[in-house]
Amino acid sequence: MRENARVTPERRGDYQELVDEISELLGAPATLENRDFELIAFGAYDSEGDLDPSALDPVRTRSILTRRSTAAVRTWFEGFGITRATGPVRIPPTPEAGVYRGRICLPVRHRGVVLGYVWLLDDEPGPGEPQLAAAMRVTARIGALLADEAQHGADLTRELRAVLTAEPGWPRDMAVAELRTALGARADGPHTVVCVAPWPSADPGDAPSVRTLPGATALCTVPWDAGTAQAPGAVGGTGTAQCLALLVRLRSADAPAPAEAAAARLLERAGARAGGTGTTGTGSGAGGRTGGAEVAAGVAAARSGLAELGTAWAEAWGAARAALAEPRLGPVARWASIGPFRLLTALPPQTAEDEAVRALLSPAHQELARTAEAFLDCAGQAGRTAAELGIHRQTLYYRLSRVEQLTGLDLDDGEDRLLLHMALKRARL
Repeated sequence: MRENARVTPERRGDYQELVDEISELLGAPATLENRDFELIAFGAYDSEGDLDPSALDPVRTRSILTRRSTAAVRTWFEGFGITRATGPVRIPPTPEAGVYRGRICLPVRHRGVVLGYVWLLDDEPGPGEPQLAAAMRVTARIGALLADEAQHGADLTRELRAVLTAEPGWPRDMAVAELRTALGARADGPHTVVCVAPWPSADPGDAPSVRTLPGATALCTVPWDAGTAQAPGAVGGTGTAQCLALLVRLRSADAPAPAEAAAARLLERAGARAGGTGTTGTGSGAGGRTGGAEVAAGVAAARSGLAELGTAWAEAWGAARAALAEPRLGPVARWASIGPFRLLTALPPQTAEDEAVRALLSPAHQELARTAEAFLDCAGQAGRTAAELGIHRQTLYYRLSRVEQLTGLDLDDGEDRLLLHMALKRARL
């Protein structure tokens, strides 16, 4: 293990249940501490005398009330070999050390590494060997949970960034294999990817801790133009702009709520970093319509395992771009919900400005472009379009005729309408 296991709120109930199970098995209240002697849970088992304040000694009282022990207490207990023990360790009472009653320590280990300790007061006659053996089997389950959390908290920034910036093919396959090895069994469940773009800092130290995001497995920042066909590089470079990528483990493929909650939290963090709200802006969008967001998030479709992580990242990044371009889709946009932008975000950069609409997209004709996009969004219904724009129908007809003159397109032709609509939407990206 690279670091001590940290208990997340959603896991605390699991530890409590296991500690209560040990308390029932041994007929005495048990406490669980991590290997730094920080309290995780304590049993609520009631037996005659356990509720008497005199049954508690100063060390036990401090542990429960302050949720930790002093360095001196830790050193004293470790002197009995608990860090090396693989079975129960009996520790005699030592009043001069504040330990008025003897202890039984059950080391919590996983794959040979001690991750914590279960403690109980040692009363005569005390639990027998069969009871202690059963309790040790429960500590093995606790060890597996602590190991999983320690791995969850491990910094996998390098591994995730390697996947997202690698070329498609064997370079990415190798990067995925390394990330899969680092994740262990957690790599096989349902996952999704979140993209927050643009992330307001290129400093990795400004990224939030993965532990603050429930369900998060790994996160990293990557350049806006990182990668190739299945990564942001498909649309060309934008200097030092960054995106934040987050790998989220899901309970099931049809329950993306943890990813959406993490995305919303990251948007708040991005807004605070940028000194703004992190949600909407006032800049003008393509064709002069209402401007896009300053920062937005995209959530990819869920997948089992990591084999399609590159594709998932492209989806998350595409959804974030769609939310930046079209505020109604955000501030958190799911890939499945962005409609035609699923196709538009995959187009190569040279398609950003079709020859037919180049003049229409110039600053001088923003009002005409806005009118054309509204007309096409309203399925060519003049009444709806005029009402949305707040103009007279005759004004609308005049503007549409000017659009036809500038583009050479016939708005009565379905294919010409499709080309114009795609070009206007694509220009937003």
